[in-house]
Amino acid sequence: MNWRELGFNYTRTNENVRIVFRNGAWGEPVYTTDEYIPLHISAACLNYGLECFEGLKAFRGIDGKVRLFRADENARRMQASARKLCLPVPPQELFVAACKEIVRRNIEFVPPYETGATLYLRPILLGSQPCLGVRAVQEATLIIYASPVGPYFKEGIHPIAVAIDRSQDRSAPRGTGDVKAGGNYASSMLSNERAHDEGYSAVIYSDSVEHRYIEECGAANFFAIKDNRYITPKSPSILPSITNNSLRWLAADMGLVVEERAVELAELPTFDEAAACGTGVAISPIGSITDLQTGERIDYGPQVGKHTLALYNALQDIQYGRTEDKYGWCEEVGE
Repeated sequence: MNWRELGFNYTRTNENVRIVFRNGAWGEPVYTTDEYIPLHISAACLNYGLECFEGLKAFRGIDGKVRLFRADENARRMQASARKLCLPVPPQELFVAACKEIVRRNIEFVPPYETGATLYLRPILLGSQPCLGVRAVQEATLIIYASPVGPYFKEGIHPIAVAIDRSQDRSAPRGTGDVKAGGNYASSMLSNERAHDEGYSAVIYSDSVEHRYIEECGAANFFAIKDNRYITPKSPSILPSITNNSLRWLAADMGLVVEERAVELAELPTFDEAAACGTGVAISPIGSITDLQTGERIDYGPQVGKHTLALYNALQDIQYGRTEDKYGWCEEVGE
């Protein structure tokens, strides 16, 4: 396999796992090579969107060891998603153990160190109970599969061009924006495709009430650097990014003041650096932002900002075992 040429696409691996919740209890994990799911035509996930998912990565380190990054946090976030969607809640121990076993069973697909590629895990929780009426279900299927991937943005750690588009909202206050439900991504698809057609890598979404505050940047969180401060939006409709959480810890240790608060679009020209962050992208620096409604363009320059680069390196150093993991974020997975 040409690891360096991998995109952020699905590649078949050895096995995936399915665990069914039925009759009030989770069953035993079933590992399979089958890539397809038998579902009833009236399954709640197909008819009413009762599903959520996660994304996490395993890294092959400088020492050859394989490390799974913050799987416990992904488990807790899936639990929050399940509660909000009235789905059976997977126990954290079951989730983490299944993720580790999937890495073990697909260990040869963890890309070599220094290729820029990783093993991406995608846990999905589906409301698999037949449900013609709109109601909560008591049967669900947890599936976890793995695929080696390259960078989410092919540019890698290189500034991208993004757009502000107020014509479509990603989520709403008291909606599902704070959990990882597939519907959040479906609702942003139109503006995302329009932006791609116009040459932008992602869309900055504003709040759905006033269209005044920054929410997310495509499928990622947003952060900015200004006057030795790490600034990231806070809103009830923003997904709590595990990568962003990690960067806030790292930023504070670097001496930056961390501000998690409402961030106005009007502040964008005042920032020294800006970036998107998430499991898929890690960190993607933003080189320019164009407002599709006003035509205004904000330039941060063609180079990666020094603080953004320092944060990226600090995060990667932990993920690839190049420095001490003093936070206990990584868990080694043996062959």
